[in-house]
Amino acid sequence: MIPPKQVQDILDAARIEDVVGEFVTLKRRGVNLIGLCPFHHEKTPSFNVNPARNIFKCFGCGKGGDSVAFLREQEKMTYLEALRWLARKYSIEIQEVERTPEQLAQIQQADSLYIVNDFALQHFQQQLFETDEGKSVALSYFKKRGLREETIRNFGLGYAPDERDLLLKRARSAGHDLELIKKVGLCSQDGGRDFFRGRVMFAIHNLSGKVAAFAGRTMSSDKTVPKYVNSPETEIYIKNKSLYGLFQARNAIRKYDECILVEGYMDVISLHQANIENVVASSGTSLTEGQVSAIRRFTDKFILLYDGDLAGQKATHRGTDLSLADYGIGVSVKIVKLPQGEDPDSFVVNQGGEALKEYINSNAVDYIIYRIEQIKKESEGDPNKRLTIVNEIAKTIALVHDAVKRSIYTRLINEKFGISEYDLGKEIEKLIKSEFVKKDQKAARQPEAASDSVPFLPGDEWPSEMPPMSADGGDLPSGFPAPRKSKESVQERDIIRLLVQFGNRMLEQEKVTVAEFILADIEDSLGTFEQAIYGRIATECFELVKAGKTFDQHYFIQHEAPEVCELAIDLLSEPWDYSPNWEAKWNYPLQNQKMPDLNFDLDMKQALVRFKLQKVMAMCEMNLARVKAASLAGDDESMFRYMKTQQKLNETRNALALQAGTIVLPK
Repeated sequence: MIPPKQVQDILDAARIEDVVGEFVTLKRRGVNLIGLCPFHHEKTPSFNVNPARNIFKCFGCGKGGDSVAFLREQEKMTYLEALRWLARKYSIEIQEVERTPEQLAQIQQADSLYIVNDFALQHFQQQLFETDEGKSVALSYFKKRGLREETIRNFGLGYAPDERDLLLKRARSAGHDLELIKKVGLCSQDGGRDFFRGRVMFAIHNLSGKVAAFAGRTMSSDKTVPKYVNSPETEIYIKNKSLYGLFQARNAIRKYDECILVEGYMDVISLHQANIENVVASSGTSLTEGQVSAIRRFTDKFILLYDGDLAGQKATHRGTDLSLADYGIGVSVKIVKLPQGEDPDSFVVNQGGEALKEYINSNAVDYIIYRIEQIKKESEGDPNKRLTIVNEIAKTIALVHDAVKRSIYTRLINEKFGISEYDLGKEIEKLIKSEFVKKDQKAARQPEAASDSVPFLPGDEWPSEMPPMSADGGDLPSGFPAPRKSKESVQERDIIRLLVQFGNRMLEQEKVTVAEFILADIEDSLGTFEQAIYGRIATECFELVKAGKTFDQHYFIQHEAPEVCELAIDLLSEPWDYSPNWEAKWNYPLQNQKMPDLNFDLDMKQALVRFKLQKVMAMCEMNLARVKAASLAGDDESMFRYMKTQQKLNETRNALALQAGTIVLPK
């Protein structure tokens, strides 16, 4: 276990924008950063990173938290694994307390699949570099393909010798569980032999660099033997969401704001070695929704660089149609057709990286324009075929969200094929409407599905199942209507926001923390919170302060109760930020007060007044109900007593309203 002080040191050092930036391309928007959410499918960014508060929040799917929470969700790490990851990133040396056997077992179980894969990686690399067979068969193969040793190690290449159960025996001797070895696909399901034999090995990494799976290429010339075999899907490896080389390419993709897509493992490795590092592979399959989504975290610009043969071109068309369908807004998709008989690997080996860069720059064309040119060639002399293919093009154009681009494409088709722009436009419009109908029907079937839009913003009102306000109720006759209740106690929420956001801040004048000041002032009201969770947090904070303990936002973000974590993130997140233009552009800095985030003293005191005003107004309403009940019952003595109480409550209410700066209420 990591000692509490070191945990705090790690949390204090971690910068949310640095951590999230390892996985998501972020763009500045005011004082915050935005990007596409890595946790759900979206076309427009709703993922917000707040550097000042050191948290993230997605206003689409609702997920949020600090750096630890992000790593746990993104990489499926345990709490301790996330802390260790952050400690390594920020060069913090940790001295862990000795763990119990139970704790060790729990940690190993959580990371077990990665542990087994890491053992296999070491085994394959040892066989490659340290055995005669590996050197003569596999290492010589990689070097003949032009790879340097540094590149081989960087991509985790290795060798599985053609032996029945070498890896299996070594893994079991090292104490690895047979069921886990089976699960990651390193041995047969009967546990009798290795799955990868007589193959050069390619490690497939996740975005944080852990080995999630393997692919093996046969060294046999036997045509009946599959050229490539892959690990099965597991919790840590989902093929249709994985792209080979994305871990190594992610920084370059951000840097150049462009992703080159190729087909094969060797294409990626060769281009990377030739200093073309913003390249990934779909591993011989057409692009999937999950793969396109993974790339879109880093860039909207795609360059498809597939083999010059017919199969490579077909893979290009399938993948591009998908990327246009899912991400038509703001996406740039280009295609580069390599010379016949060339693939990216052979081109680089024969002509070098600079030549390939130049070729890409000179030959990259818009995908749909390329398809139009291709259709013209394919359909010459065959009117029936031409009509079929033009209809396919119409379907593709209908996937483009930009109306101006669609009109350009329809004009081009008119020029190339003589098809009426009006007729083609009507066909495209019909296809678009059909797609909208399908989406509406899908939404109707899944009313609770996450939306890309922000469902509610702070300040909105929505129905809430609230318990009745606490009161003795002894003076109200049975069945008498209860006082009207607010849908959402904004004042209560504001008090909890201050405790979560500023609870450990010191008030200069009072020499106490914000939490101590607030809780001392509302101690008598702790049992009157209308919202149960607000009352729970206020009471918990009161007990912590009473015990002499301090707390900050990390206490709530990492709280054992999920509902507290979720509320803390909501309170710390805002879908807006301060405009920098008043000072940066117009030279109008704030004159009379601090920025809101630094003005917690005034913020707190105003919030307390509003909170008390809300409570007094509730008491007024309750007391008026008692006045009415006593009047109906003919109990004049009680009625006059309640009316006297009402006068005092009204005076208190109006005094608080004056302090709060609201309209003074009538007596």
